[in-house]
Amino acid sequence: MKTTYYTATSLDGFLATADDSLDWLFSLGELNESSYPEFISGVGALAMGSATYEWMLRNADKVAAETGSPWPYTQPAWVFTSRTLPAIDGANIQFASGDVRTVHAAMRAAAGDRNLWIVGGGDLAGQFYDAGLLDEIIVQIGSATLGKGKPLFPRQALYPALKLQSVQQMGSGMAELRYQVQNPVQSDSAPNAPA
Repeated sequence: MKTTYYTATSLDGFLATADDSLDWLFSLGELNESSYPEFISGVGALAMGSATYEWMLRNADKVAAETGSPWPYTQPAWVFTSRTLPAIDGANIQFASGDVRTVHAAMRAAAGDRNLWIVGGGDLAGQFYDAGLLDEIIVQIGSATLGKGKPLFPRQALYPALKLQSVQQMGSGMAELRYQVQNPVQSDSAPNAPA
């Protein structure tokens, strides 16, 4: 079982525009021509932040056109939020806040031997990384720049660095990089070690 941050980013390292739009991404490739179908088939539970969830709520028609459903997941999902958000009818969603370790344990129990997906955003994935719970980052880099927006992974991952596992071109608009996450150094002796 792996905990994976599987996402897409612009060439300049942004997940979404400053106003949380993902519209830039849809023109760069077809979902079914990516690694997504194979990836999602191995996922047993997922987590996302409130900005990602609210984008899905606001763009239910686009999500349905791309995936066939306004809530395209059959797996149990945890949405991290400090606010009260509306639920989606028929979706297996739990709202959570606080330490990601508690939710990770619940996700593992729900997923059985299947993988866990940290959908986004970057700060939520960073919290799993900080807790030593992130095993892999799969990032699809699009051939577009946004100039500013929501960063891919607002953390330092230097000591040890991420270990590149593979690179794959996907059409003319995307490249996929897969990284193994090595546990962050938890000592004060290493330069730039997390506090």
